[in-house]
Amino acid sequence: NIDYEDQNVFKLLSSGKTVGLFQLESSGMREALMQMVPNRLEDIIALVALYRPGPMSNIPIYNDCKHGKKEPDYLHPKLKEILKPTYGVIIYQEQVMQIAQTLSGFTAGEADILRWAMGKKKRSEIEKQKQRFIEGASKNGISKEIAAGIFLKIEPFAQYGFNKSHAAAYAIIAYQTAFLKTYYPHEF
Repeated sequence: NIDYEDQNVFKLLSSGKTVGLFQLESSGMREALMQMVPNRLEDIIALVALYRPGPMSNIPIYNDCKHGKKEPDYLHPKLKEILKPTYGVIIYQEQVMQIAQTLSGFTAGEADILRWAMGKKKRSEIEKQKQRFIEGASKNGISKEIAAGIFLKIEPFAQYGFNKSHAAAYAIIAYQTAFLKTYYPHEF
C-alpha cells in the first residue's frame, strides 16, 4: 500500500544514500542517482535499464533532457510519443519494436523478430530486417536515407536494451527498499 510518488523516498534516492537498496547501492549507481535527481518511478525504471555496460553512456543525455539542459532528439516527428517518456533516449526493447511498427508498418510479430535479431546480433537477419525497415518507411513517406539513418541509431540500442517489464520489476523492488529505508531506517 505504499505511495510510489512519495517525494521523501525520491529525496533519499536523490541523496545517493542508497547503500543496501536493491539495484541502487553501487558507487556508480549512487552517483547516477544524484545526477538524475529522480522524482518519478519512471526515472528509476529508466536508470535500472540504462545502468548497464552498453547504454550507460546515455545516462547524461537522459539527465540533461530531464533537467532542460538539452532538447530531446526524437529522431523523427512520428517517434515523439514513443520516446517522450524517456526524453528521446531509446532505452527499452519495446521502443525499438514500436519504432519499427510506427515508421515501417511492421506487425507486432515482425517487430519482435527485428528485436530478436538485433539482440542476438544475427547479421544476416539484421540485414534482411534493415531492408524491410527502409522499404516500409519509404512506403510511409519517409526517405530511404532518413530511414537508414534511424535504423543505424536504433540498432545499438536493441543489442543491449532491457524490456521495460524487467526494468520495472527491478525498479519497484528498489523503490520498496528505498521506502523502508526512508520510513523505517532502524529496522532497515
